[in-house]
Amino acid sequence: MSRYPTCFHALRARGEKAFIPFFVMGDPDFRTSLAVVRAALETGADMLELGIGFSDPIADGPSIQAADIRALDAGMTVDRCFEFIEEIRTFSSVPIGLLVYYNLLHRRGVDRFCRQAGRAGVDGILAADVPIEEAGPVLKACTSSGVDPIFMVTPTTTEERLRKILAHARGFLYLVALLGVTGARGELHPEALKLIRTVRSHTDLPLCVGFGISRPEHVSALSRAGADGAIVGSAIVNLIAGNLRAKGRMPEAVRRYVRAMKKQTLP
Repeated sequence: MSRYPTCFHALRARGEKAFIPFFVMGDPDFRTSLAVVRAALETGADMLELGIGFSDPIADGPSIQAADIRALDAGMTVDRCFEFIEEIRTFSSVPIGLLVYYNLLHRRGVDRFCRQAGRAGVDGILAADVPIEEAGPVLKACTSSGVDPIFMVTPTTTEERLRKILAHARGFLYLVALLGVTGARGELHPEALKLIRTVRSHTDLPLCVGFGISRPEHVSALSRAGADGAIVGSAIVNLIAGNLRAKGRMPEAVRRYVRAMKKQTLP
């Protein structure tokens, strides 16, 4: 059973929002990556969004593309990523979501991939390049594996498509704050706040916002607008990239960043 409902319920009871960092597993190597994830959790990250290194991540900008290459060069495979998650489960029970591309599921077999993910301790799978109209095999495999299917909603999602998504989405909805690819931005796009209000009028499912979120004031604005969580990837990946010559500094750099961002989710 997914850990998302219990976690979001507890956060709401405390008047908190979720801070959800994204990491590419194995960036820059297995052990350093695990230490960085542990640092984020020890400093207050409420959930994790994890990526599996992929050669053609069409939804991602340069920062995460580079992280994918580093992870692949370090020998990360799908099996190693499941081992990575199993390691996290030895010290944390926070919800873990996978953000992946369909090729990885297809190559392994959708059913097998989802079963392995569920056994490793994954709570949700978001296949970024699978539209709701073609999600049948993923939905079936997630359901049989006890994993929540997570879907993205963008500023261009029509009301008709939103209804289709809501008929199947579980765990939370991933709201895309802007059009384009991932990447830290200096300003929060006003479409993000509008999107929160629009989607909230259709569902009570938790709403978490990603793409371009990088600063404490972004998290504060999202929280005030009614989001249940903020997902931050490129800004954290950039901290890793900035310390490649001093890997021992990565955990503390992430701690400082997560501490500042998590503070904005508190009542």
